[in-house]
Amino acid sequence: MDDQLQAVFDLCVSNGVTLFDTGDSYGTGRLNGRSELLLGKFSQAYQGLNQENICIATKLAAYPWRWTRQSMIKACQSSAKRLGKNVDLVQMHWSTANYAPWQEKGLLNGLADLYEQGLVKGVGLSNYGPQRLKMVHQRFAERGVPISTLQVQYSLLSTYPVTQLGLKDVCDELGIKLIAYSPLALGILTGKYSEKGTFPQGIRGLLFRQLLPGVRSLLTSLKEIAQSRHKTMSQVAINWCICKGTIPIPGAKSLTQAQENIGALGWKLDAAEIAELDKAAESTDKVMVQNIFQTK
Repeated sequence: MDDQLQAVFDLCVSNGVTLFDTGDSYGTGRLNGRSELLLGKFSQAYQGLNQENICIATKLAAYPWRWTRQSMIKACQSSAKRLGKNVDLVQMHWSTANYAPWQEKGLLNGLADLYEQGLVKGVGLSNYGPQRLKMVHQRFAERGVPISTLQVQYSLLSTYPVTQLGLKDVCDELGIKLIAYSPLALGILTGKYSEKGTFPQGIRGLLFRQLLPGVRSLLTSLKEIAQSRHKTMSQVAINWCICKGTIPIPGAKSLTQAQENIGALGWKLDAAEIAELDKAAESTDKVMVQNIFQTK
């Protein structure tokens, strides 16, 4: 399995896909940090084109037992140990503003400390809305710490962060790059699932059963544009995110998936196609459930 994932990593980097996003909480139980370990192993083993451009971004979880600035520094040092190198971009995985606002001050101070101490090349946030983002930006600016990125759930089935929160405009104003996670809406936008077909197991399957009947028109538009472009639905959905000025980070566990993602690069949807997809997205009866940690 690790050899297969190494091949996926190698294919991505050799084709210019050099940003890899992970988190210290990725894994289950005692395997927390497993994703960082693997990415560290893959990046060290890779020898080839774009090697010097590899950027590994990790997110530090706001665990209940993390509330001091020192706890964030220690967490990042642990991530660096697993990666076998300093973290390139460290991100706050989520804001605690929705449930424990007192906890956030120490965590943010620690995040800024990491940059000031030269332990990371850049800092970013995840699941922050415009109000909290502006607050943190001002606090960090006073310390001379720039915020490089903001990561939110964004896709044709999750336009909320941009259309309702206005995050893209705020990010542009503050010089922050917007990263779009789950750009394929957990796979719904790939077109591989139908209302009568086989669903994924567990909660994801339940979600698909609820969503698919309400997104028929969107999937139809995606399919038509994909066929006219000689692309796949996934590639069109990812390209739409790129056209919206975001950096999409689709997952890939196989060479086929990686090749599909790479096929979303090197071309752009035209204005009419974007408008058609925007209209279809706006008219859907169902949308993706927002991350519970997403703030305003």
